[in-house]
Amino acid sequence: MKVDNLLNEIREANLSYLILAQNMIRADRAEALVRLGLSEEVARIIDQLTAGQLLKIAASNMLMCRFRFDDSLVWNLLLSHTRGSENAQAAGMHAAILMAGNSLEAAV
Repeated sequence: MKVDNLLNEIREANLSYLILAQNMIRADRAEALVRLGLSEEVARIIDQLTAGQLLKIAASNMLMCRFRFDDSLVWNLLLSHTRGSENAQAAGMHAAILMAGNSLEAAV
């Protein structure tokens, strides 16, 4: 992939992520904080961004979103959740609990 294409993809991902985050924050702030792994301060900033500010921030060549977990346990739980095993539902719930706990730790 050429550098220009990669930068365009990053900008598009940034804009999509920021719009999604802003919509989630406005719809249900508490749920958005957990699902997005944001602090209240960051949520407040994103909530107050104008369309022009969203576009300007999204134009950065730095990716705004990132993986919230670097734990192989969570990845394995997510993988088993998608395999359709009999314990898939429990594995998915376990992964969600671990990720929610990680976001709460990060907010403190």
